[in-house]
Amino acid sequence: MNYRAWMLLLLWLPGWAAASSCTLLIVGDSLSSGYGLATGSGWVDRLGTRLKKRAPDWQVVNASVSGDTTQNGLQRLKPALDRHKPQGVLLELGGNDAMRGIPPAEIRKNLLAMIRQAKAAGAWVALLEAPVLPNYGKPYADAVSKLYVDVAREEKIVRVPCFVCGVGVTAGMMQADGIHPNEKAQSRMLDAVWPHIKSRLRCPAKQS
Repeated sequence: MNYRAWMLLLLWLPGWAAASSCTLLIVGDSLSSGYGLATGSGWVDRLGTRLKKRAPDWQVVNASVSGDTTQNGLQRLKPALDRHKPQGVLLELGGNDAMRGIPPAEIRKNLLAMIRQAKAAGAWVALLEAPVLPNYGKPYADAVSKLYVDVAREEKIVRVPCFVCGVGVTAGMMQADGIHPNEKAQSRMLDAVWPHIKSRLRCPAKQS
């Protein structure tokens, strides 16, 4: 019985592998890791479900870690690229930097390094603009927001405008901490990202 089961598994694996021959790597923080949510209910999980229906050649690998800054992401990206060899990379980092008041120039430097690493690995890149709380004043918040626009333009990559800002000001969409979106918000977060990446979901993807 065990031998037969293993043979069936081996016969099944090639078809499964062929069905998901391109990988979309998500490198983010708690907004993408599913912090405070039931397992499988985050926007990245929902993206995986949507890909199965609309772009079945693609699979999602979620390498997001709650609390990560752009520096943490930079340290983790190269091993993730080597391991998963993605055709596309979504970078969702910077919110924790902004909460700590990290200088915009430092955030910019780290983002540029990550984008260039991903490009060098043959992946296209989408940069998700981080939400910036007003802790350090409007000039700081404006500078952080602007750097995402500048970096995306400079590197000629997709920029996704703040994908949580809409739910952040909508009643009933946030967890008790007032920082993390709840389960109700996850579909809206995905819908804010999807229009910006769907045209890149060709497999094999070719970087422009």
